[in-house]
Amino acid sequence: MTYPYPQGPGPYLPPPYPPPRQSSAVDVTISILTMVVILVFIAVAAVLGIFSLAFLDHCPPATCSAEGAAGAVLSSLGIAGLVGATGIVVAIVQLVRRKPGWPFAVGTLVLCAVILVMGVVGYVVAVGG
Repeated sequence: MTYPYPQGPGPYLPPPYPPPRQSSAVDVTISILTMVVILVFIAVAAVLGIFSLAFLDHCPPATCSAEGAAGAVLSSLGIAGLVGATGIVVAIVQLVRRKPGWPFAVGTLVLCAVILVMGVVGYVVAVGG
């Protein structure tokens, strides 16, 4: 008696799934350390920015703008915080997907540094320094 369908293993079985990717220990370590540095960097920048505004006692109106200084500091801190949070989330998603996350973490750190330097330049321009 013959069967209309082949029995047992044959060419009709789907191929086996590839094994899941392994995460590199170096990638995970660099990503986590960079994310911690981003958090510490933004926290230190926030403290320094708030203190720079708190001790802006004498601001002659002819050469200084306290509103401009506050706008430069607070906007750069806010933007750096949003960029940092977004970059950290993207790096964590990449690590969970077992793809390299360190480029996103390092790129976020560099972008946050550029944003905060622009805030410092805005502060110096606003206070006439």
